[in-house]
Amino acid sequence: MLQTLANTLPHFRNTNSGQFFLMAGPCVIEGEDMALRIAEQVRHITDKLQIPYIFKGSYRKANRSRLDSYTGIGDEKALRILEKVGRETGVPTVTDIHESEEAAMAAEYVDVLQIPAFLCRQTDLLIAAAKTGKVVNVKKGQFLSGESMQFAVDKVRQSGNENVILTDRGNTFGYADLVVDFRNLPVMREFGVPVVMDVTHSLQQPNQSSGVTGGKPALIETIAKAAIAVGADGLFIETHPTPATAKSDGANMLSLDRLEDLLVKLTRVREAVR
Repeated sequence: MLQTLANTLPHFRNTNSGQFFLMAGPCVIEGEDMALRIAEQVRHITDKLQIPYIFKGSYRKANRSRLDSYTGIGDEKALRILEKVGRETGVPTVTDIHESEEAAMAAEYVDVLQIPAFLCRQTDLLIAAAKTGKVVNVKKGQFLSGESMQFAVDKVRQSGNENVILTDRGNTFGYADLVVDFRNLPVMREFGVPVVMDVTHSLQQPNQSSGVTGGKPALIETIAKAAIAVGADGLFIETHPTPATAKSDGANMLSLDRLEDLLVKLTRVREAVR
């Protein structure tokens, strides 16, 4: 499945470790120094463990609970930081887009365009992302089954782009909670695309009465191990030096100083199930 990425992302071409790949970084770009610090630290860890790495950072957060929630430092400023991260660390970068007209803009700065889960059925958005020629990572909607994501893959492919990734981030379960159905991962792999488990977002507890999303970060290791065990090609993990002070999604993030220990454990799980 990594061949899809190797065709378009130079950093992946000489990767023969057989490991899963990692998308990791802060929820939102908060500033240049922090973005570079996170990218460099994660790159150091993933190089040591031979894990292909894509730096993740949203240039803007469009899906917020409250009007006064943090959204970002400005689109162009954040996109230029993403570009600099890729240039200085040599790793590919991924960011979300929210509307069709954002696709071409973001594609000038990053290697992978990500379609948020709530927008995965937006045909015009998928087509616009596909037409940039970039890798398109489509997050499975919290309201959809794995089987239904075939249609999202079809929209991208039928728009002339074979470079598709699917990412699961849990399903809505009752009110203000999510649950992961691990059956979705092998189902989506049958579409012939790399499949990723978004570990940290699947542990969110959205729509809390305070208007601030909660989370269960103590279960990050559990979800990640289970995803690797059932054959996930990659993992998506939001990480931050101090999650308690993160501008967005701090409640479900992994502290950066805990990432290496987690990845070491996950490489052992990968070896055990290969």
